[in-house]
Amino acid sequence: MMKNVGGTDRAIRIILGIALLSLFFLLPGYWKLVGLFALPFLITGLAQKCGINKLLGRNTCRLR
Repeated sequence: MMKNVGGTDRAIRIILGIALLSLFFLLPGYWKLVGLFALPFLITGLAQKCGINKLLGRNTCRLR
């Protein structure tokens, strides 16, 4: 799969992922599961590959 996440999109995904991951450590009980929503954002931001972007035909990465 080719890189399709770049620039501002990548930065937003990583920042949002870190923010959500912090909830895992801050929230009590079952609310910790909200922090697990961080994983897809962090993975797609760091790997620069997103299956949903590919399905929609989107590419925010300037390198082709």
